[in-house]
Amino acid sequence: MELNKLLATPTALPSIPRVVALLMSELDREEPDLRKVSQLINTDPGLTARVLQLANSAFFQLSQRIGGVSEALAILGLTHVRSLVTAASISGAFRAVPGISMQQFWRYSLDVAKISRSLGGVVHLNQGTAFTSGLIHAVGELVMHMGMPEQMAHVNTTLPVLDLRRARLEHRLFGYSYAEVGAGLARAWQFPQQIVDALQHQQAPFENEVYEPLAGVIHLATWRARARESQLDDKELAVTFPDVVGLALDLDIDAVLQQDPIDWTSRFEAGPFS
Repeated sequence: MELNKLLATPTALPSIPRVVALLMSELDREEPDLRKVSQLINTDPGLTARVLQLANSAFFQLSQRIGGVSEALAILGLTHVRSLVTAASISGAFRAVPGISMQQFWRYSLDVAKISRSLGGVVHLNQGTAFTSGLIHAVGELVMHMGMPEQMAHVNTTLPVLDLRRARLEHRLFGYSYAEVGAGLARAWQFPQQIVDALQHQQAPFENEVYEPLAGVIHLATWRARARESQLDDKELAVTFPDVVGLALDLDIDAVLQQDPIDWTSRFEAGPFS
């Protein structure tokens, strides 16, 4: 299926809920109005419940229970609430996807988000934007599985969804990968242009006159998380390390591995996201 046709398929790419569009617009402002953000979330009971469920999940390891959106903003801060709105919106739109374990998908995506945040800090990028970009970097896989389930089932028999070689295989078969599809969703859902560009170029962040450091951060974080999913040993890590991207960001393999999360995301932590 051609990319434009896939992105025009309603079952593959749901329309952005109006409240989410308004939230994205407000959150993209230089100084978002926290009161307005809280009011917008509260206008959608489903989104409110989802945001509070995620805020109270084991992922944040809070000592107190959050009872409302305003409290979530006060305790977690705008950066985390932005990520919660993003995760709640996408996980709400893709509750069950054929051929994908949603718990594994979100566990892996949260790991990529954590590593992206750490690497973003090392190279002086906005860590909140890096976290959100890492969190949704693979959402294109969900769109592809919803829009062309039979074709993706065939792909899955060749390589698992989280294999390091997955994007190259998709490009060979379709002419695009989950990266371009995810950028299409981010664009349609009015995500900040910086995130759209990072998703679009995550597979080749520094090629053909492209220079996207945030995409490079996602590329390295994806490598690390997928290498862990595949249980690569030290030799395999060295062989597969994307040294061209690392060189562009002045990060060698040791510098990247030093950003491993203190706690990798557990199934229990990822549960509320799936």
